[in-house]
Amino acid sequence: MSTPTIIEPATPPRTRWAAIIWGFLFSSVAAIALWMLADADRRETLADGLLALTPTTVNMILVLTIGVLLLVGGAVGLIRRAQRTLAATAPAPLHEVPEPLAE
Repeated sequence: MSTPTIIEPATPPRTRWAAIIWGFLFSSVAAIALWMLADADRRETLADGLLALTPTTVNMILVLTIGVLLLVGGAVGLIRRAQRTLAATAPAPLHEVPEPLAE
């Protein structure tokens, strides 16, 4: 007795580029922070630098930080759009899926 089969298009799993890019950004920030805080001399230099900041400099750093986050978000969006466009235009490979047996 043979089992009837249904042929369905199979889509390969997508790479989650947003997670890769955001993970790389946050791990880079964490690595730099750990490097800065690991040595007493670097900690003192960082503390002196932070105490010397003016309100204008703090505001500009905040604006630049928001800009970098928006830039990364936009890049992730562009990559996602390109990935969806490629997935829609590429033909999906076919594979056979066996139907459940009737009881």
